[in-house]
Amino acid sequence: MKSDDVVLRRAGDSDAIDMAAVWLRSFAAALPTVRRAHDDDEVRNWFSQVVVPQQEAWVAVAGPCVAGLLVLADTELEQLYLDPSWRGRGLGDRFMALAKHRRPKGLELWTFQVNEPAQRFYRRHGFVAVERTDGLRNEEREPDIRYVWRPQR
Repeated sequence: MKSDDVVLRRAGDSDAIDMAAVWLRSFAAALPTVRRAHDDDEVRNWFSQVVVPQQEAWVAVAGPCVAGLLVLADTELEQLYLDPSWRGRGLGDRFMALAKHRRPKGLELWTFQVNEPAQRFYRRHGFVAVERTDGLRNEEREPDIRYVWRPQR
């Protein structure tokens, strides 16, 4: 299945568990050296009780499966995770276009310093690194980078 065959839509309550599963698989594949601050059940509860009902959450649906997720809060791109089998197929680009459309005045995000593929992706989409930390501000205690995107005037 191609990225073109995938539907992007707002997430509903019934998507929360599948979103958590994508997040867990993606985190494990992309960040194997990063300590997770929460166990699987806590992640599932967070998606069910916080992410879907309280934030602007989107899913990419391929047939019956959730292939990826995007979560926005104010100007923050909170989450952008793809199922590992969907990386490199254009789905991240589609989510980024959606995020910029939904937040045309700009976006900000954090990513871990060890996540070089994510950094390349965000730079390719016009994000600029504005801050680096030692990791003491996040639950994982992992050094991270703050990126900002502002539209061209």
